[in-house]
Amino acid sequence: MSEDLPDPEDLQKILSVVSTEIPKLIEEITKTIYNMDNAQNMAKAVAEFYKSMKAAGMDDKMAYELTQEFMSSFSIGGIIGKAVQGGSGRADRSDIDEYIEQKVKEKLKKKLDKEKDDDD
Repeated sequence: MSEDLPDPEDLQKILSVVSTEIPKLIEEITKTIYNMDNAQNMAKAVAEFYKSMKAAGMDDKMAYELTQEFMSSFSIGGIIGKAVQGGSGRADRSDIDEYIEQKVKEKLKKKLDKEKDDDD
C-alpha cells in the first residue's frame, strides 16, 4: 500500500464523522433559514426585488427571470451548490426548498395581483 494513502481504519473513522456531522450541520442551517420570521422576510425581499425590477423598466418576463435567480439565493440547495461549486451552477434542491419556493411564489403573485387591482 502506498504511504500517501491513509490507513483504512483512519479513513473509516473520518468518513463516519463526516457522515454524521454534515447532515446535522445542514439540518441546523435549514432550520435557521426556514423559520417563520425568515420565510416572511424572504417573501418581502423577493416581492420588493421584483417591484424594483419593474420600476427600473424591465418587462414582466425579464423581471420574473431575475426574481427567480434572486430567489435561488435563498435555497439551501442553491447555497450549498454555490459553495461546493465555487459559486457557479446549482445543486439539486430538496422537497422543502421546492415547497418554500412555491409558497414564496404564491405570496409574490398575491401581492402583485393585489397591487394591480389597487392600480385599476
